[in-house]
Amino acid sequence: MTTTKKLQKNLFNIKPGTIKKAPLADRMRPRDLQEFIGQEHLVGAGKILHRLVENKELVSLIFWGPPGVGKTTLAFIVAQAMDAHFVSFSAVLSGVKDIRVVIEEAKEQLRFYNKKTILFVDEIHRFNKAQQDAFLHHVEDGTITLIGATTENPSFEVNAPLLSRCKVLVLEQLTNDHIKVIMKNALRDKERGLGNLNVAVDDDAFDFIARLAQGDARVALNSLEAAVMLEKPDEERNRNVTLATAQEAMQRKALLYDKGGEEHYNVISAFIKSMRGSDPDAALYWLARMLEAGEEPLFVARRMVIFASEDIGNADPQALQLAIAVKDAFDFVGMPEGWIPLAQGVTYLACAPKSNASYLSYLEALKDVREKGALPVPLHIRNAPTSLMKDLGYGMGYKYPHSFGGYVEQVYLPEELQGKEYYKPTDHGFDKVIKERLVSYKKGRKR
Repeated sequence: MTTTKKLQKNLFNIKPGTIKKAPLADRMRPRDLQEFIGQEHLVGAGKILHRLVENKELVSLIFWGPPGVGKTTLAFIVAQAMDAHFVSFSAVLSGVKDIRVVIEEAKEQLRFYNKKTILFVDEIHRFNKAQQDAFLHHVEDGTITLIGATTENPSFEVNAPLLSRCKVLVLEQLTNDHIKVIMKNALRDKERGLGNLNVAVDDDAFDFIARLAQGDARVALNSLEAAVMLEKPDEERNRNVTLATAQEAMQRKALLYDKGGEEHYNVISAFIKSMRGSDPDAALYWLARMLEAGEEPLFVARRMVIFASEDIGNADPQALQLAIAVKDAFDFVGMPEGWIPLAQGVTYLACAPKSNASYLSYLEALKDVREKGALPVPLHIRNAPTSLMKDLGYGMGYKYPHSFGGYVEQVYLPEELQGKEYYKPTDHGFDKVIKERLVSYKKGRKR
């Protein structure tokens, strides 16, 4: 047996005698794009992978995304659609010697059978520069078409010459809804799945597995299979998977946290109020509670952005910048490490000086808008783009602040609201600097 045959795996042609021995996640691996769940931005009608498969166009690709989102499966689907010689190996187990054998066999496939070779390299980021260089030339001259899969940013882990010859496709973490569809398909499928076992899964058990899988279809399917196997059939050969069984299968306890119910709102309220109360320890606890229970991390990040403006405001203007940076960092890193920037953001926001002056001032202004309606704009600050408007006095008497050193006494509110003060900065943090600045402005107005 050649090295490539040892390395090669074709999950679409599992022998009938071995299919039931494989884990459920392998058995349920989609065979074509119609069966594939998730990554609609790549596999949907008219999207890049759909078009490549439909047109049978071979290009070198790198799939970048978290575990269990379909990187390996998509590589097999593409290879099958292209009717190409397919070789798959892991960068963890293979070296330059294996690559050379693959290259020689690829040349033979092209010479004797006029068949191109697709080389799938799982965890390509594990290859060092010398190993990547070993097949660089052969990707360039078309001897092989490379499909790499990585959980790490290829910009840092794949050398530039190889990266420039590949199209990087970013795979997104599967949502809980995606995971549920995948599990339901497995429960129905009588050929490869659990459809012959007459399985019923309680809703709370189903939700628990979907949440704890954290977007990893492999984890969800194998946990579901373990839970089913733990349940003994009743007299009618039916199996019912309960929450307790799902907890046993995943070796995790379900935290009291119904994302659509009261406890969801209780915990997020405790999280916000802990940050508002400048208690980083409590805020970290509630953050951990939410993430451990399967809360969508970006939901938490959005609440932090809102908090930075509502409760910190101008007392620390950098708080909003940091909250946005935390959101972007999580988008970039994802789970499981995404909790790290979230935790940094939570501790910063909890310890920052607090001011809700901006928040309250807007509500005061909004109250006047709603009660008094659309009051007329003072003539001197109206725009005057036409001669008629100028004749009517639009813009007449306006004082350009920059001509007066940056500040000049002038009325900007409608006549009915003149003298009104909405914004009242506190004495906390940078708010105090703003307050002192406004005091000096107001003194200038009185002179």
